[in-house]
Amino acid sequence: MPAILFGIGGYVGNYWHEYADILVPLFVAARRYHGEVTFLVSNIQHMPRWLVKYRALLQGLSKYGVVDMDRDAYVRCFPRVSVGLRLDKDLSIVPELVPGARLTMADFTRFVRETYALPRGAVTMEPYKKPRLLLIPATRLEHRSRTGAGGPPHHGRLYAVRARDLRAPTRSSDHGAVQEAAAAVDPAGVVVTELRHDGSEVEQARVVNSFDVVLGVHGAGLTNAVHLPPGGVLIQVVPYGKMEPMARFDFSEPATDMGLKYLDYSVSAEESSLLEKLGPDHPAIKDPDSIHRSGWTTMYQFYLMQNVRINTTRFAPTLEQAFNHLRKQ
Repeated sequence: MPAILFGIGGYVGNYWHEYADILVPLFVAARRYHGEVTFLVSNIQHMPRWLVKYRALLQGLSKYGVVDMDRDAYVRCFPRVSVGLRLDKDLSIVPELVPGARLTMADFTRFVRETYALPRGAVTMEPYKKPRLLLIPATRLEHRSRTGAGGPPHHGRLYAVRARDLRAPTRSSDHGAVQEAAAAVDPAGVVVTELRHDGSEVEQARVVNSFDVVLGVHGAGLTNAVHLPPGGVLIQVVPYGKMEPMARFDFSEPATDMGLKYLDYSVSAEESSLLEKLGPDHPAIKDPDSIHRSGWTTMYQFYLMQNVRINTTRFAPTLEQAFNHLRKQ
């Protein structure tokens, strides 16, 4: 029986990295063995809850218990050992490079749905059914490096405001404004709900799977798209500051590879908390390129920690694209 040796470390604790750096590459490495493989795991003490959180997925790939390489006292012999995990594409799979079989990112999300017993394997929009949109809130619970480098972080809050309220001093989070904008686009009505982070991984996956659209600011929380049924929509709100290349790299192709419709909405300076905080003449507003040239830390401090206040009138066409896609399913 072969074995796969890998470590839990680095950015584990960040939801995007847990999938992009470990779970997807592990699926690629292990799937060809049909469960007849042993996982040799190091650095478990770094994040012991990780094995509990993803126990079902690990058991779906291996019929045998995980071996803690830092505490195991036995001498173990294997005919073949794969050392480390290979990542060919962030949060996705390159089918031509999969050893032993041709796998795609759609195969991975299907594996997750089957393992978690998620009921929806496709989006189907009956005439009487209202589209369901899930807002992904920011969370401060994910592990980050001190510089914030290495993948999608979590950001400030996402606020939805009507155009007439854009410069209002109050910033209370209100998904009712998104509900109003969505209803204007689709008079039949739209169900808008905010995802809560107080359940288990399986419980959260089942909630996400019951929705048709996931919407959130660029960040690790958008990784929840792996639980959407194929044919669903991922809408990424891109913070102000010429962040489109990075944001799309992390989620655009992966979402498409999952069988989802990907859309993004780029925030204007007027929709960013930076304008009020720094003023219109600050380089972060007038010259984002200069901030990028200053290095990751400066860019992170300005552009990845801003609050976003969406002008729902400006945002409505993006929602309309999403709902038009759903109507075709």
